[in-house]
Amino acid sequence: MYELNFNIPAKLHFTGIGGISMSGLAEIMLSRGFTVTGSDSRESDITNHLEKLGATVFYGQKAENVADDVEVLIYTAAVKQDNPELVAAKEKNIPMLTRAEFLGQIMKNYKMSIGVSGTHGKTTTTSMISQILLEADTDPTILVGGIMPTIKGNTRVGHSEHIITESCEYTNSFLSFPPKVGIILNVAADHLDFFKDLDDIRHSFKTYASLIPEDGALIINSDIDDIDYFTKDLKCKVVKVGSDPEKSDYSATNITFDEFAHGSYDLVIHGEKKMHVQLSVTGEHNIYNSLASIATAHVLGLKDEDILKGLQQYGGTDRRFQYKGKVQGFTIIDDYAHHPDEIRATISTAKHYPHEKLWVVFQPHTYTRTKALLDEFATELSKADAVILADIYAAREKNTLGISSKDVMEKIKEIGTETYYFPTFEEIEQFLLKKVSKNDLLITMGAGDVVNIGEDLLKK
Repeated sequence: MYELNFNIPAKLHFTGIGGISMSGLAEIMLSRGFTVTGSDSRESDITNHLEKLGATVFYGQKAENVADDVEVLIYTAAVKQDNPELVAAKEKNIPMLTRAEFLGQIMKNYKMSIGVSGTHGKTTTTSMISQILLEADTDPTILVGGIMPTIKGNTRVGHSEHIITESCEYTNSFLSFPPKVGIILNVAADHLDFFKDLDDIRHSFKTYASLIPEDGALIINSDIDDIDYFTKDLKCKVVKVGSDPEKSDYSATNITFDEFAHGSYDLVIHGEKKMHVQLSVTGEHNIYNSLASIATAHVLGLKDEDILKGLQQYGGTDRRFQYKGKVQGFTIIDDYAHHPDEIRATISTAKHYPHEKLWVVFQPHTYTRTKALLDEFATELSKADAVILADIYAAREKNTLGISSKDVMEKIKEIGTETYYFPTFEEIEQFLLKKVSKNDLLITMGAGDVVNIGEDLLKK
């Protein structure tokens, strides 16, 4: 694999520069004095921001976008090998790196690299830790998979030795990342268009843990099944966080929620109560995300006062149980949940939030996930009072499995929960305006564009 010399600024080209992760890498390289060009399918706030920083952005991907003097072309896993820019780079013998490979090389340039992995919770936990790092004045570089209000985006370019990033398991991307401190929040069946089964996923996370150096640390959720499988051969420090104080170095007791489902608890370390923690985000799942954040901060040697302030200051990222507004007296919340475990956490959170009837509009994400986890989706969605299903958001896939949202609807109906399906957002919106009552709670849920339903309702 080609190794870029980060001490000698050169010209880089990013195919797909407008993506939320690729744009962050481009911004880091611009700050280091590199010349950056890139391409994307359309203009966006992200591409406009990069252009203001000095990048040259082409709209539409063409061979002529790749100049002869480009030193490296960086591309995402979604880009096909017959892409005209990749073909041009091959013809010109320009080295190419995937986004994951390039991020891995960037991380090697920081003494303290933090990688947050897990089937879900990565964006929230990365943001929590980032908020603590900011409160502690560590001047970190931050790469997060969502919009973090504190940094007004998904990227912050710092000037210290600290970098924190999400580490996603899809296509084994995170195996290109060498974290000094690695975090494993949970391990569940997902991305089954790439992984064979849960055992394959577990093996991938075990390999990720093995990348941590002897002088580094693994922060891992002790509630993961057979946790010893991930930790038994490691030479680095291992810190366990979770619900069971007998199995965990860090746990929580006296957990309570305020009227808006914000959690608070007493932190227990090695069986001893240490301090009271107040969160400004909702749900029990965020109690455990915060335990991982505190353990990470302690490994980094940060002060408790900065940790507590950071956690209290952190109010969430976009599309994570995000309050959108009220229509006709009912509340609209939007959430990114697209896996059964995430749906369980979101609906559990909603139980602590003031409402009369809980409505969920769910847009399944990808055919493979919907097919593989059909029964689990039905079980978790049925815990709402009423469910409205939108068509499956295809993302990178084509429907070769014969699966549809009607299949999800039938499964939920079998359980006995009030359920509907409409093929268009307009039909869903008209239905909601007629059926949802004052003081009800409506959650738009999914990783696609279902958020538009709530936003459209707020305009009516």
